[in-house]
Amino acid sequence: MSIEQTSARMSESQNGEIPKVSTLRWKILRQSLLSSKLQPHSDEKSQEIMDSVSRKGKKGFGLIQCTQKDYNFDEGFNHLCVSYSLPTPAAPNLLLFQRRDSCAIINDFEVCNKHDIDNTGLVCPWPSEEVLSYYCLSHADMFRCKNVIELGAGYGLAGLVIATVSEASEVVISDGNPQVVDYIQQSVAGNSGAFGATVVEPKLLHWNQEEFGTLSHKFDVIVASDCTFFKEVHKGLVQTLKSLLKDTCSSKAILFSPKRGDSLDKFLEEVQKSGLHFSVSEDYDDRVWERHQQFMKGDQSWPNYDPNHCYPLLIQISRL
Repeated sequence: MSIEQTSARMSESQNGEIPKVSTLRWKILRQSLLSSKLQPHSDEKSQEIMDSVSRKGKKGFGLIQCTQKDYNFDEGFNHLCVSYSLPTPAAPNLLLFQRRDSCAIINDFEVCNKHDIDNTGLVCPWPSEEVLSYYCLSHADMFRCKNVIELGAGYGLAGLVIATVSEASEVVISDGNPQVVDYIQQSVAGNSGAFGATVVEPKLLHWNQEEFGTLSHKFDVIVASDCTFFKEVHKGLVQTLKSLLKDTCSSKAILFSPKRGDSLDKFLEEVQKSGLHFSVSEDYDDRVWERHQQFMKGDQSWPNYDPNHCYPLLIQISRL
């Protein structure tokens, strides 16, 4: 549905007034901040309009089958335990603990201000993380016996997938938000029997630090998804990649990021300035590309699909 169509449909139910898309997105935030008991009743038509404005697809690319249920690991707040059925022989179901969808609290923003971070990792597992996870499943051999770190992991699905299926030596799942790292810790504990001999470590990690201690030049592979949106973090992210990658020609970073205007281009400019090398691929997996084409043709399971914001490109970064 286009913005014009969305505005027209909204006008039918709001006395002829046509709200701006920005107004509708503020309404989404308002609904997230209010508990479900305090939210006013929303009819199916209003919800459909809100879904058409949100960039977040309810089912994303639908690459890994999953089911979910409510789960509480502290008092007075609902969380989700999502069970992923990995399409790999003998792989156990992977449990991911996360915040209940569309349920932000004021304290989230206080934490963001305190740690100078954004709140996107708490919102939901984003489509780029799903694509990264699926790609890692399909290329598990590249992680075998390697030291791996996921940056800006959010709930850390990709890192957990790597730890479960690849026989990596070590997988560090990192994020700059301590609330998110708490969820990662819960997921690591809930899946401890699935990792075999792989050492899995949740870690609070910020990209603006000058020294990384024992993590410096330690990792054979770095993975990340949708971490290039905010231009103010580009330099820090590039410096982090340089600091964490091993000093070998085989070490590399694998990032999945949509273009998001000129944000990805600006990030790649920083990569080039740093002396690192990169390649960009648009058609990197047959199944992902097929789903992308379906959404482009109007598949209504993702009504507001925009490739500029939703379709992640594959960026590979190396020293040589």
